[in-house]
Amino acid sequence: MSEFKLSVLDQTPVPEGLTGGDALRNTLDLARAADALGYHRYWLAEHHGLSLAGPAPEVLAGPVAAATERIRVGSGGVMLPHYSPFKVAESFSLLAGLFPGRIDLAIGRASGTEPITQFALQRDRRHAAADDFPQQLLELLAYFRQELPKDHPFWKLQFALPGGDEQPEIWLLGSSQQSGIWAKELGLPYAFADFINSDGAPIAISYRGGFEPSKELTAPHSMVGLWVLCAETTEEARELAASIQMSMLMLRRGTPIKVPPVAEAVEFLRSEGREPGVSNSRRIIVGDPETVRTGIEEAVEEYRADEAILVTITHEHAARRRSYELVANAFGL
Repeated sequence: MSEFKLSVLDQTPVPEGLTGGDALRNTLDLARAADALGYHRYWLAEHHGLSLAGPAPEVLAGPVAAATERIRVGSGGVMLPHYSPFKVAESFSLLAGLFPGRIDLAIGRASGTEPITQFALQRDRRHAAADDFPQQLLELLAYFRQELPKDHPFWKLQFALPGGDEQPEIWLLGSSQQSGIWAKELGLPYAFADFINSDGAPIAISYRGGFEPSKELTAPHSMVGLWVLCAETTEEARELAASIQMSMLMLRRGTPIKVPPVAEAVEFLRSEGREPGVSNSRRIIVGDPETVRTGIEEAVEEYRADEAILVTITHEHAARRRSYELVANAFGL
């Protein structure tokens, strides 16, 4: 198969026994490690009101970029319905000006939270926010592409972005068919979240057909987001995976928790008739380095992707860092 790039998606998980500040410091440590290991990008997720310490990738991207040297840094992603497109353009233009050639702006449509927190994020709470994501996205792109017409009330703003000629690389995120349609129509690179929807390969392949070239991108470019955990042995990896499996189960039941210790999580899963490191509902790539490498390669080939971005969550930060090290070594980064 053709070569592809490997990147890191960090959701800044908070392990049981630690604080959000500890989790943020773990993010900086992991970013430095990913930079040294040869990963291509380091993306920061946006979640609100959960046991994750990353609600603001536009804020966290600056410290991560400052703590690293060559790796691209960005959002995975900014949930645009919460924000003014102009404010997002300003924030990421500023980052691009500070760190030329290293900033990514990946845009998502989902809320990144549950309904009450979503409502709390609104500035105007007199009524539900409009479902106008396509219009928001077009406005955001117009600021960077300087395509607002002279009769537009915001025309002058496209020339006032703080980064000047420096711009972020803009991506569209998705886990459904509509996102792929928008990405190909607007000429954007596209990242599909297989860790949310493992049936996305046809959507990603459809994106490549009928792609409309843009100023930034002449041919389709896609990435697949994968849930990965690697350890020295498959048995160890499956046990480590129990922590995030328990966390996800509790989240779906409406009682989010911090990432639990392995022994507690293993006991919990088995009490429910589940096995650590095994899922019947979505793809999880768990095992020793050879097993994980094969799983990543198969997913990339299935999606016909140019890149893979890996999300790994463990209770012990050292185990999460070691997982990324083992994967990097397996691929010879």
